[in-house]
Amino acid sequence: MKQLGAIMSSEIAETPSVFTSILSDLSGFDSIKDLLTTEKIQSVLILARGTSDNAAHYLKYLIETQIGLPVGLTSPSSVTIYGAELKYAHTLVIAISQSGQSPDLVHFATAARAANAYLIAMTNDETSPLAKIAHHHFPLLAGPELAVAATKSYNAQLLISFLLVATWTGRVFNAEQIISEAQRICSTKDLVSLAVSATNRNHEIVILGRGFAYPNAREAALKIQETSKVSVQGLSTADYLHGPISALTEETQVFIVAPKHLPIESIQEATTKIRTISPRIFWIGNGGNPAADDIVLAGSNCDDEIAATLVDALVLQRFALEFAVASGFDPDAPEGLSKVTLTH
Repeated sequence: MKQLGAIMSSEIAETPSVFTSILSDLSGFDSIKDLLTTEKIQSVLILARGTSDNAAHYLKYLIETQIGLPVGLTSPSSVTIYGAELKYAHTLVIAISQSGQSPDLVHFATAARAANAYLIAMTNDETSPLAKIAHHHFPLLAGPELAVAATKSYNAQLLISFLLVATWTGRVFNAEQIISEAQRICSTKDLVSLAVSATNRNHEIVILGRGFAYPNAREAALKIQETSKVSVQGLSTADYLHGPISALTEETQVFIVAPKHLPIESIQEATTKIRTISPRIFWIGNGGNPAADDIVLAGSNCDDEIAATLVDALVLQRFALEFAVASGFDPDAPEGLSKVTLTH
């Protein structure tokens, strides 16, 4: 009998090897080192869907905080449905996709390039339509990803996003630490066991993050929804205070994504207000300010918040996997989903 989640589990465990492959040869980044200057880039747009859209939010924060350029997320339907005429001179468009095949992404990328945008793509298939359209393509080097819920490809997208911005800013980073921390998390057997046993699928689950943690909060919510068939909100802690917190009850299970070195003041107001109502608080990562009764899903000990965030994606993936299996679901092949979604 097939073990539930065996494929997803093995693909999460491949992440350190994927990181090693990407980091072992960075020569592919040389050709875009001076891109922002030579192309006179004035703004950036990121093209993505689903899990890749969560990686896009990480890249958005990176560019905005490290470079200062304005960054937006594209609306493919502006072209595919409404036939908008784009004017993208001095605009960098970065397309992020595991398969590189979705027709709406390909259509938008084609229109953007025709409108004088400079197009970078990162996909897991060098022969995909998106890869071929782009001026420059970065392969994810994740190998075949068979589980419907994307894991190692998302992690690769985060790392390549990190490396893109490091290339443009001259940022020095600790590649060995990123790999070793990913290896440590993958080899920790009971990393999420306590949290899985303490989480009740019949009560509301909310996952919150701020800044660089926000993309992983969104991705954690998506992964749990995909694999366990429960509705989960993934929100910014700031947005949560602007309305959704009114639905908070003492039964609500609140997960706060808090990578090491997260500025505590960024989430202090939200956590203080949450504690007055719900005692069921979980932390993903080694940052934050957990109380004695909180449950901590330990994360990475990387030197800075940005690197810690990309490694901590492994923790949320492990939780989604094990929570689904504990709930009796097979996260490898959730009912009603397919690996490649061909949105038009």
